[in-house]
Formats: sequence, C-alpha cells, structure tokens
Amino acid sequence: MKINDLNILLRRLNTGVVIGMLCFTVLVAQGQTTETAPSNPHVRLGQKALIDGDFKAAAEHLQKALPAEANDPNVMYMLAYSQYQVGEYRKALDAFSKVIELRPDHESAYYYRGKANNILAVQTDTRISSSNREKMLNQAIVNYTKAIELNGEDVKYYQNRGIAYRDLGILRGTAGTANYDKTVATDAYNNSVIDFEQVLAMTPGKKDIQTELKKAKIYRDNLK
Repeated sequence: MKINDLNILLRRLNTGVVIGMLCFTVLVAQGQTTETAPSNPHVRLGQKALIDGDFKAAAEHLQKALPAEANDPNVMYMLAYSQYQVGEYRKALDAFSKVIELRPDHESAYYYRGKANNILAVQTDTRISSSNREKMLNQAIVNYTKAIELNGEDVKYYQNRGIAYRDLGILRGTAGTANYDKTVATDAYNNSVIDFEQVLAMTPGKKDIQTELKKAKIYRDNLK
C-alpha cells in the first residue's frame, strides 16, 4: 500500500474512523519498505470500501482475502475494524485477537477488543449468563489496561476502562440478583472513580465524565 494512498484514506474517513485507523497507519509506516499497492484484489477492494465508508463491503472483501492474508496484521486490523463498525462484535474479537497475536504492541487492537467485549457484556437482547457477562467485562478491563501500558497518554483508554469498571459494579451490585457481591461491586466502583478522575485530570471540564463520576460514587455509596 502506498503511504500517500493511506493519507488520502485517513483524510476522507470520519473522525471516529480516523481514531480507529491510527494504529493501522503506524503499522504501515513502520513495516512498509516499498510503495507498492496490495497484490491481493480483495485487499484492494476492502481498502476502497473503507475509503467510501462502506464497512460492510470492506468486511466482506477483506474476509475473502483470507486465509492468504491471515498473517498480515494490517489486513487483519482493517477486517476487525470493519466488523466492529457493522456490529459483528464476536467476529471482530477473533480478528483483533489475531492482530494482537501478530503484533503484541498494537494498542488500538487491545482498545477495540476491550470495547467489543464491553458492548457484548451489556447487551440486554441476548441470552448471556451473568457469569459470562462478568467474564467479558473483566476481559475488557484487561485489554484497556494493556492499551494504557502501551500508551498512558491516551485519555480514551482510561475513560472506557472506567465505564467497564462501572458496568461491572452495576452487574455485581444489583441487590436481589444471584451474583450480588457488595465487596466486588465496591471495588469496581472505586476503580471506576479512579479512572474517571484520571480522565478529568487529563482533560479538565469534561461534563460527561463529571456526570459519570458522580453516578459511580452514588451507585457505590448506595450499595445495600
């Protein structure tokens, strides 16, 4: 892939996609030694679909590039991100895990694997046991923590980990449920408070996080 083509892609995608593709850009900049376009036609079509913002088509084309490109972290990241964007979170989890297997320092893959786990954990329209929801929330926390270890300057990692801790507190702190545990819920809310306070220290005045911080403290202080 030509670096110039990548720059065009990033400019044309919306802000949320740019954030998601940032680590992909770094991978290419570090790993590309020749400015050649992808030889695999499915990868080329997947790139074009990404430029056009058609994530469903991108996922379909990039999936067809496998297994030939399964060991290319750039291709796998584009596939995982496209699947995430169209709500195929379980498929995205597998693809992001492959990216991490190939590139253990890929902070964005950890971040989005955490987000996918968190989204699945709080979905109410699926039949998921409380124990599995808790497992996914803990996996989300682990992934956000790894992203923070790789880059402690990115505020969204703390913010999303705070949300995951809050969701864990809600799951374990709902009185009358079989998995109620005040101690576990209290610890989760305390960790949520720490992360939200860190977000505010890095970006003072964020109204949404100020609200989340107040809610986490109220939930914690009102545990039965």
